[in-house]
Amino acid sequence: MTDQKKSDQTTSSEKPWGGRFSEPTDAFVEKFTASVGFDQRLYHHDITGSIAHATMLAEVGVLTTEERDQIIEGLKGVKADIEAGNFQWSVSLEDVHMNIEARLTDRIGITGKKLHTGRSRNDQVATDIRLYLRDEIDVIADELNRLQAGLLDLAEREADTIMPGFTHLQTAQPVTFGHHLLAWYEMLVRDAERLQDCRKRVNVMPLGAAALAGTTYPIDRAMTARLLGFDRASENSLDSVSDRDFAIEFCSFAALLMTHLSRFSEELVLWTSAQFDFIDLPDRFCTGSSIMPQKKNPDVPELVRGKTGRVNGHLVSLLTLMKSQPLAYNKDNQEDKEPLFDTVDTIKGCLKAYADMIPAIRAKADNMRVAAKRGFSTATDLADYLVKKGVPFRDAHEIVGKSVAFGVAEGRDLSDMTLDELKQFSDHIGEDVFDVLTLEGSVQARNHLGGTAPEQVRAAVGRARSQLG
Repeated sequence: MTDQKKSDQTTSSEKPWGGRFSEPTDAFVEKFTASVGFDQRLYHHDITGSIAHATMLAEVGVLTTEERDQIIEGLKGVKADIEAGNFQWSVSLEDVHMNIEARLTDRIGITGKKLHTGRSRNDQVATDIRLYLRDEIDVIADELNRLQAGLLDLAEREADTIMPGFTHLQTAQPVTFGHHLLAWYEMLVRDAERLQDCRKRVNVMPLGAAALAGTTYPIDRAMTARLLGFDRASENSLDSVSDRDFAIEFCSFAALLMTHLSRFSEELVLWTSAQFDFIDLPDRFCTGSSIMPQKKNPDVPELVRGKTGRVNGHLVSLLTLMKSQPLAYNKDNQEDKEPLFDTVDTIKGCLKAYADMIPAIRAKADNMRVAAKRGFSTATDLADYLVKKGVPFRDAHEIVGKSVAFGVAEGRDLSDMTLDELKQFSDHIGEDVFDVLTLEGSVQARNHLGGTAPEQVRAAVGRARSQLG
């Protein structure tokens, strides 16, 4: 073996688990199996968990109070070193846990080696990830709340702004822009509920399961759970160290959230196009073209739409990761962190962009109104009018269909026809028909819970605000 290769390998004695090994870890294998390059972001939660663990060990008599205090002060010093940028992360120490433990031992001596009593990296990492994700869920919930509040403000502002509602991307019936925005809001309500429901299952403590079978030390798991703010300790040690359902569930929430944001994005992209021209996005949320000077591209919505595939992929990645794993812990689970971390980072960025952008949208009400007049959007109102006059709905449907065909041939909307022109299709049509053929009459007529009437939009905003807090 060359001197270079010797220097690239770590001797078995330098590893915390190296006692039974007779040769050093191969240099490539060491790098291939290390996770410290990405799991170092868990340092805060790892140290928090270790402080609670040491506190509990002293309480049950496994550590002395002096050892506990020495460990806790040492861990606080390690944390300060990391946050000051004075910490050298080592691939040879594999992960965030062993890097911190090694630095702790360097600082306080042999007492640092007692910290790992009664636990394993298996239950330690499971605890760290849950602590991390719980904190991130709270941050995401706040940002989601901010986006919801912005949507409510914009919906209230645009409660009277009439626009075409679409099915199959064809003009269907008039709605208001405020009503449309509240449809987006309802999607986010479900997302917020799913996130909080997920948090309940995240907030279960696996620490104390050790490698897979628990520990022979007289630990007090309920105490540790209280110290770390968990709702309870997990019930089964095998499941505790191998469970990643909570991460999959979070990524499932994230995939649905991103699907909703992607749908919003698609509409924003359409609405900012010259063909629709329904809204204007502020310049700060757009970019230009390197060759076409007139372009103003809606890059933020487009990028959010694109990132949806990334998050969906992470969900599939985690599902695939777990699908064939026998109990209990397997090294496969090291692959849970990068998809989870990237999912967290991605949705936080997308939510921030949307929460900043939505309140700044400017509706082009005149353009929306003109578009709502195209495509015979009040045809259903005419059918309802005839039914109220005693015409069976299927007959009313046929009458209105013939009226629309006449309008197509003449190039005129139903509201632009004369009474005589309309009466040729049914004697039940009278002067009052024009009350229902206007855009305002159409949206106002749906004056019920969940309807399009402006007063219903404002009432819905008020209810939502009271629930949002």
